Amino acid sequence: MEKINIPEMFGSLVFNDKVMRARLADDIYASLKKTIDENVRLEDTVADAVAEEMKNWAIENGATHFTHWFQPLTGVTAEKHDSFITPSPDGGVIMEFSGKELIKGEPDASSFPSGGLRATFEARGYTAWDPTSFAFIKDHTLCIPTAFCSYSGEALDKKTPLLRSMQAINREAKRILKLFGTDASYVKTSVGAEQEYFLVDQEMWNRRPDLKYTGRTLFGAMPPKGQEMDDHYFGVIKPRVSEFMEDLNQELWKLGILAKTEHNEVAPAQHELAPIFTTTNVATDSNQLTMEIMKKVAKRHGLVCLLHEKPFAGVNGSGKHNNWSITTDTGINLLSPGETPYENAQFLLFLCAVIQAVDDYQDLLRLSVATAGNDHRLGGDEAPPAIISIFLGEELTEILEAIKNDVPYKGKEEVNIKLGVHALPRFFRDTTDRNRTSPFAFTGNKFEFRSLGSANSIACCNIMLNAAVAESLHQYADELEGAENFENALHELIKRVIKEHERILFDGNGYGEEWVKEAERRGLSNLKTTADAMPKLLDEKNVQMLIRHKVFTEAEVHSRCEIMLENYVKTVNIEGLTMVDMVRKNYLPAIERYLYRLSQTVVLMRQVSENVKCKYEVSTMERLSELTDYIMDSVMELEEKLVVLKSIDDVFKSSAYVRDEMLPSMDKLRKYVDEAEMLTSQRDWPFPSYGQLLFSVN
Repeated sequence: MEKINIPEMFGSLVFNDKVMRARLADDIYASLKKTIDENVRLEDTVADAVAEEMKNWAIENGATHFTHWFQPLTGVTAEKHDSFITPSPDGGVIMEFSGKELIKGEPDASSFPSGGLRATFEARGYTAWDPTSFAFIKDHTLCIPTAFCSYSGEALDKKTPLLRSMQAINREAKRILKLFGTDASYVKTSVGAEQEYFLVDQEMWNRRPDLKYTGRTLFGAMPPKGQEMDDHYFGVIKPRVSEFMEDLNQELWKLGILAKTEHNEVAPAQHELAPIFTTTNVATDSNQLTMEIMKKVAKRHGLVCLLHEKPFAGVNGSGKHNNWSITTDTGINLLSPGETPYENAQFLLFLCAVIQAVDDYQDLLRLSVATAGNDHRLGGDEAPPAIISIFLGEELTEILEAIKNDVPYKGKEEVNIKLGVHALPRFFRDTTDRNRTSPFAFTGNKFEFRSLGSANSIACCNIMLNAAVAESLHQYADELEGAENFENALHELIKRVIKEHERILFDGNGYGEEWVKEAERRGLSNLKTTADAMPKLLDEKNVQMLIRHKVFTEAEVHSRCEIMLENYVKTVNIEGLTMVDMVRKNYLPAIERYLYRLSQTVVLMRQVSENVKCKYEVSTMERLSELTDYIMDSVMELEEKLVVLKSIDDVFKSSAYVRDEMLPSMDKLRKYVDEAEMLTSQRDWPFPSYGQLLFSVN
């Protein structure tokens, strides 16, 4: 077996800092670094020099084309490839790439969603290089991470508002740090996005139209065994999956993606990959690449990678945990407590900023993870509830309680855990346990936002989180900058924030029905579906905050709301059409064939003896015949509702219709078909079963 040199492999297809430092002239490198670190405008001469070396490096590594790689509002990435070739006077070609081509591209913008920002016939759009995210080579193409905007300047992507939100939190955090005498050139947010996914056999997937068209199974009865034994979680990784993971790691490492941890998840056929933290916009790019490469690598191994949040009913769905922290250029983690958290006023103020942000803008955080797929997952005993709350753990909760009541905090000593085995080392227990039911949990020096669905772009939630925390810090800076006595004002501010926002703190079981009632008593929102959550984006407080910090314009806010609701409606519409297609063309004919065989069996058996009761055959026929009537009535009902949905031209009304009418009808149809599956011979059933799908990979 060939030995892998990981340090040599890592980042080998990335035009990273190491490559730039080696290939660029000192003054060019220094100018580019200033642009990256301090958001200073890049001079044209510097851009030309960078472009020349970037082209040379790319060609040396097998690239023939370049593309501006961007993230439109479709939820996936986009790219238009141009070759490096330019005609030469002698009839040949030369390889050229200019600074102008590096900095700006012009893709056709007419096919991408704009939410009313522009007419569909207006095609001009621009991509602008994001120098803070390194260029890379993928499939013999130099990919240049870019922002994407319209001819009139509106953001048509997810990266632009993300970069704006990072600027907002940088600006406001530096104001706070200045008050504490902490010197920082810039403050950035960092993210580590844990990615869950399913792997199924490609041959099985090819035989499931619902998986192919929608990413999830719209029908399927549970097998005798699911995840009840908890034997899959952290279990031995199966050889075929292990080979996939090894291949995936190598592809990711070449692209400089910090893939670190891999393991089986709770459900059969479910797995997870976790990276090391990196700057938020880079982490966003990396996660989009990770999802794309997962799918490509899976196909090499005869597998299909499912990133839908709920591909199988009855077992856990897949999420994406967004681990978020704030750090300075000097390496200080602003969410990391000092020697004693109680004495660490700077930490406590930043902690309060997050608490207030999550409370004030819980609706924005909820809608940032709202999709038709994630609606199936949130609120089940597998994922956080739709109610947004914060888990701080016992120690921090007690500290805040002490501050609120102006009483001393006695502290919590580390407890030494004795394992009773002399050969094993002793170690200290953390002072706080973890709460897997919480959507927003503090885990020592970061917050883990657990509500994202596996297919979500992490840009959306980080835009809202950055902006909301920037707003808290903005308010604190305004108040503290004019204080006569900084320490007294700081103490009173922290105490007030705790009192005003303690309703968002919850350390208990987020899965319990009691919490739903308690959250309602506290006045917390419970936005169960995308149709409930997304319109909240247009609430005046949300619009004004996002505009104030220049994260979105008002037009961009309205466009995002329309696009996300439209996507919700389109997703469920495709699912409804797929259900009708599968029932009419496959399920009903299959049940009919089985009924015919049963009836023929009864006739033949009774010809042999009139005393034969045929109890199994007759009872099965009676129930299946009844179910076919229910299925037929339900599919006709669904067809009628699909027609009505098509006639509704208001996206708010159509999304409400999907929630209130379409989804209940689809659930009813599925229930009858799934029962019929349990009564029909496997030989006659037209599609692979759940058991075959979930346990097909070994």
